[in-house]
Amino acid sequence: MQARRNFLKQASLLLAGSTVYPLLSQAKEYNLAVKPIGIQLFTVFEPMNKDPQGTLKQIAAIGYKEIESAFSSRGGYYGYKPKEFKALVEDLGMKWRSHHAVGAPFKPRPGMKLPTGSDGKPMTIPPMLNLRDNYQQLVDDAAEAGLKYLVCASTPVATMDEITSSIEVFQKTGEASKKAGLQFAYHNHATEFDPVEGGKTPYEVILKQTSPDLVKMELDLAWATKAGKDPVALFKEHPGRFPLWHIKDIKKDLNAITEVGNGVVDFKHAFAAAKIAGLKYFFVEQDLAPSMDSIKVSYEHLSKILA
Repeated sequence: MQARRNFLKQASLLLAGSTVYPLLSQAKEYNLAVKPIGIQLFTVFEPMNKDPQGTLKQIAAIGYKEIESAFSSRGGYYGYKPKEFKALVEDLGMKWRSHHAVGAPFKPRPGMKLPTGSDGKPMTIPPMLNLRDNYQQLVDDAAEAGLKYLVCASTPVATMDEITSSIEVFQKTGEASKKAGLQFAYHNHATEFDPVEGGKTPYEVILKQTSPDLVKMELDLAWATKAGKDPVALFKEHPGRFPLWHIKDIKKDLNAITEVGNGVVDFKHAFAAAKIAGLKYFFVEQDLAPSMDSIKVSYEHLSKILA
């Protein structure tokens, strides 16, 4: 009986090792320690609206090397034309890799609070280009900027009709992006994992009904965690489909976004499967971070995680 228990114990250890050790060896092979850390500029939304150049200087001084841009109350790329903003970023020793655009005319998602201006009132969102109506212009601007990726930040997915319409937009944008030398990708929130008609989730439908070469995914690790999803399971089910990640953390209540390393997201677990995911770039994001100190904390904690 004792021999049988020993055998079962050894077998279970071997089985655990067979799943964990390959991931760890792949992470080592991927050499995460030399990967530059990026930031999604929505994290510093208000500072970028007030002083884009000064804010970027502070970001570069912390150590960030990669930039993913988002919308701005200044319009365009924080008030700059594509090549102008690229020059501004590169003059500070950073690379502009990706840009977020909305999939349809903007409307706040359920529960979303609009940023407040200096007067303390919710800001007025300026007219924005969207992929449904302006995908070619957005692709052309991203190509002019020399970007690697154009990303859909959000899109209506509450019904199967909305999902189907969004998929059509994604396919067209993916084809136009490919012709322009870009890669199109889709960024998730937690709602993409909520079942709709038939019990399917928007995320699984999008993954299955879009072309893997035209539509990649930018996985937001905090929103996936909030939805109860294991990022590594997603990577294994769709290997190579996740070249971009948002390195976002969320507190134990699964509601409050916080600095990287101050929440419950298991970043080591995800990064161990970086090669399976097809990871190319990752960006720290803390929705409307309260201060520049917050993005410094995230940078320092993430540097230790990747070491």
